[in-house]
Amino acid sequence: MAAAARPGPGAEELALLEKLLGLPEGNKYGVQGERKVPVLQTNNSPGLTGLMTIAAHLVKQAKKDQLLGSTAEEKAVVQQWLEYRVTRVDGGSSKEDTRIILKELNIHLEDKVYLAGNIFTLADILMYYGLHRVMVDLTVQEKEKYLNVSRWFNHIQHYPGVRQHLSNVIFIKNRLYTNAH
Repeated sequence: MAAAARPGPGAEELALLEKLLGLPEGNKYGVQGERKVPVLQTNNSPGLTGLMTIAAHLVKQAKKDQLLGSTAEEKAVVQQWLEYRVTRVDGGSSKEDTRIILKELNIHLEDKVYLAGNIFTLADILMYYGLHRVMVDLTVQEKEKYLNVSRWFNHIQHYPGVRQHLSNVIFIKNRLYTNAH
């Protein structure tokens, strides 16, 4: 189970999360396998594998368990969106996959501020990091088509400490056109 020396996108996200959580830097991240699964290399244990596992570990290490949800239902919803992130967002590679993901998220976020409802969680953080490259490439019209995703994304990117060195994605506040004839 050797990990590659060069970190992949998941490892970079974990370093961002570590900083956001106020943890001291110094964890060593690597990747393993074809899918570049993140690995946290530790001195005294075999190491942790997988974005969700390591992220949850960091949250607990920072004593910010509220990011994992407070109630059993919230915890399940957070877990569901973390799984969605790893299986659908990271697994999707085509433009059609991206379109379906944005459509599903847009419907889900229609009546919600955050992925888990009304609370900011680890799911929002990791989904933001996972979608950043997608949102950067969207046209103004595409951002308008997925208005709920755009609203959510813009809100998360302005949440203190989340964006860090990632580029600010610009959203136009007023609509360029309306459906009125």
